[in-house]
Amino acid sequence: MDVDIAVIGAGLVGLCFARALRDLSVALLAPEAPQPAPASDAPFGARIYAISPGNVAFLRALRVWQRIPEARVAPVHSMQVHGDDGRARLVFDAYRAGVDALAWIVEDAALQAALWQALEDREHCEKRVGTQCTALDVDERGVRLRLGDGGTLAAHLVVGADGAQSPLRAMAGIAVRARPYGQSAVVANFECERRHDNVARQWFQGGPILALLPLPGERVSMVWSLPERRAEALLGSTPEALCREVEQASGSVLGTLSLVGTPRAFPLQRLADIAFETGRQRDQAVSGLAQPADIDGRPVGQLAFEIGARHQPLQVQVSMLVLAQQHQPAEGLGTLRVPNPQVGAENRLHA
Repeated sequence: MDVDIAVIGAGLVGLCFARALRDLSVALLAPEAPQPAPASDAPFGARIYAISPGNVAFLRALRVWQRIPEARVAPVHSMQVHGDDGRARLVFDAYRAGVDALAWIVEDAALQAALWQALEDREHCEKRVGTQCTALDVDERGVRLRLGDGGTLAAHLVVGADGAQSPLRAMAGIAVRARPYGQSAVVANFECERRHDNVARQWFQGGPILALLPLPGERVSMVWSLPERRAEALLGSTPEALCREVEQASGSVLGTLSLVGTPRAFPLQRLADIAFETGRQRDQAVSGLAQPADIDGRPVGQLAFEIGARHQPLQVQVSMLVLAQQHQPAEGLGTLRVPNPQVGAENRLHA
């Protein structure tokens, strides 16, 4: 057997999983080379994450969070949620909750760069950049992957972390029902006239939802979930028209807005009802996918980083495609261990 675990995909889930495993040999297949860390004075990218305190503790335990420059992180000290009727409002405050921050806003590029740097410190981790899995075979001994460069890789377990449209999932014969929501999330960054004071703001609009999340300096990241046609129209408008529409929808709470960078849109859909298509997989394959579950193309600025939730990393909103013997554990694999900073111990995933 070449490695204990092969991780297919090098997004946040795959990188975190590979970094968190201990005492096991890992091969990480990354289809593309990692991007360099953004410069401290570079504009923020459109893809950002709101990370909970529990997940920050998890990333600290992995020696990842410490590698992200402070200039690329913004704490959320308060959250204001406005109801559909325009009058109701909920306010959450870090000071009253007795925490340093309700969440932290960090861009995808900075977090990915920190994860790649942290992987350099991990022993027994083979990083195969530019390598893709083209086919897989499952038998009583484990899983053998056929690679795009003509080689093969054998592993006791294979973890699929290759995205919502996972090629590995299709190779495994696992079917997924996709249900479009008929909405797209428009994301963009703005420079604002007034201070945001590290407040995250959200407006429910009888279907659409607008969120403005604080970035370092006097900038904010917008996520606006809209019906698809309206989202297309918004993307097709001029920067000035886009700014005026966001100002109106937010009651000009941040004054005049100026667009920074290029807005983008992500279609929203639900992925559910994972099912095995063949009897062979029912006998030999074991469940799900290691990817943020349910929605494909979600703007990460709107949703919390879902490697973990409720302070239990790698458990909530993440399922793993683990191919091995269902009724006979892979011999010699032992125990998979990931740190649990909340209890000062480790979670153990027994294979």
